[in-house]
Amino acid sequence: MTCGVLLITHPGIGSSLLAVANGLLRNLPLKTEAFEVPFDADLEALLPQASAALRRVDGGNGVLVLTDLYGASPSNLAGKVARLGTPVRRVSALSLPMLLRVMNYPEQGLDELPATAAAGTRNGAILDDA
Repeated sequence: MTCGVLLITHPGIGSSLLAVANGLLRNLPLKTEAFEVPFDADLEALLPQASAALRRVDGGNGVLVLTDLYGASPSNLAGKVARLGTPVRRVSALSLPMLLRVMNYPEQGLDELPATAAAGTRNGAILDDA
């Protein structure tokens, strides 16, 4: 069994990153879904839908939840989802390098994947002086 990945983001971010990752990798090795939070969202009203998305991607070993901006509504919704019972680890500052890095280590468990995700964003930030 593997971990699932749920992207909880502002509108347009999660679905776009998934589309690019699918285009580059052709087949994502982990069950992944994007859940986008409208700017004027009532987080309590969205909680059942976000919970359903979490359950859809859960491969039996928990879910890595990736959010775009710590402290914003998507991150706050991720915090609520994390308290519903399914094992969840959360990482913010979602980027394409982060998502690709996670997809390149599908054998990792929920304890290792957050550090792998963070390394993807850290190592994907290159200062190119050329």
